[in-house]
Amino acid sequence: MRIKILAAALASAGLYSVNAQAQTEIQWWHSMGGALGEALNGLATKFNASQKEYKVVTTFKGSYPESMTAAIAAFRAGQAPHMLQVFEVGTATMMAAKGAIVPVAKVMTDAKEKFDPKAYLPTVTGYYSDEQGNMLSLPFNSSTALFYIDRNKFKQAGVPPTPPKTWKELIAVAEKLKASGQECVYTTGWPSWVHVENFSAWHNVPIGTKQNGMGGLDAQFSINSPLHVRHIAMLSDMAKKGLFTYAGRTNQADAKFASGECAMATISAGALGGVIKAAKTDWQIGFLPYHDDVKDAPQNSIIGGASLWVMGGRKAEEYKGVARFLAFLSQPEIQMEWHTGTGYVPITQAAFDLTKKSGFYDKNPGRDMAVRQLTNKAPTANSKGLRFGNFVQGRTVIEEELEAAFQGKKDAKAALDEAVRRGNEILRQFEAANK
Repeated sequence: MRIKILAAALASAGLYSVNAQAQTEIQWWHSMGGALGEALNGLATKFNASQKEYKVVTTFKGSYPESMTAAIAAFRAGQAPHMLQVFEVGTATMMAAKGAIVPVAKVMTDAKEKFDPKAYLPTVTGYYSDEQGNMLSLPFNSSTALFYIDRNKFKQAGVPPTPPKTWKELIAVAEKLKASGQECVYTTGWPSWVHVENFSAWHNVPIGTKQNGMGGLDAQFSINSPLHVRHIAMLSDMAKKGLFTYAGRTNQADAKFASGECAMATISAGALGGVIKAAKTDWQIGFLPYHDDVKDAPQNSIIGGASLWVMGGRKAEEYKGVARFLAFLSQPEIQMEWHTGTGYVPITQAAFDLTKKSGFYDKNPGRDMAVRQLTNKAPTANSKGLRFGNFVQGRTVIEEELEAAFQGKKDAKAALDEAVRRGNEILRQFEAANK
């Protein structure tokens, strides 16, 4: 009897081993840690449990620049992952990596997976599509910059607890908050993304020539226009008066608002999960402030976050698994779960509609603000996104010059003139390397 049981057990173990080996592994390198990393792993786990043919294996590879560098090196060594999460400023760099990537549109078509580019939000897909409208990568953790306020601090200062709509209104509120004893009145995350990139789209002015770089590699920056200079000069003046607290070049402002330190902040929609988890503020979200004397403002904001790129050099059967997973991620139910759990925007209209129908926005006022702001108006050549070569370095240059202005080391015009000069040098280097 024992022999029969042992034989059955071995057979069972052998069968399991065969099934396990039959699964095709799909390697996914990403740059999300903490709660967002857990949510990302949850998506892979759910997909793996939904079918038996493929297994998505997630690997955290550090920051976005670190993971990009690691993936390109791995591709050259013939060991690239199947999928790589790349932040939006790396789009042009990934496009130029000939042979290193396979367009998502091709992956989905070849695998005969259901795929309709028109199902995705235009302001999202425009960022990741070529001039013919073919999607090159799949939007994943898409966000936009939003305006957050702490209602409690407004009430304490005797100010109506609603987000100011214009920069004039914001400054008036900031002065009252400061007078009431509030130390950190207003702060911002990602200054270039918020106050140059989104600011430009929101006011329908270009960041650079050639449709913000989408029309050719010979683009040049134009962020030293009178409107840009005026805006950065305003922020620098606010900093001198203690109305604006410079937090840093990346997402340091998220914690300053989430902890209750600052009364107002322009930070990512993706920061909402951390704000809710911290539970230190009576938060409310509004549209980004705008200058009300600029014609037709506000326009629409642009996205941040990252998309999923499919790396080259893999087998056809493996790409079928990638396509299956990308189709899974695009399902309205999955997008709704990701959106409501993280604060990132749903990437399809169907997911947004499903979330609305579920009553989530009625129970959570303001959580639809990111989609509403992104779709405030049909995107223009100035507001559909940007695509500058080596913009990882380009954005660093902009951040350095903005920092100098905010800290009073340069006036706004000198800082932005230098950002344009240094930024254009980077663009010309990229153009020369990718003719």
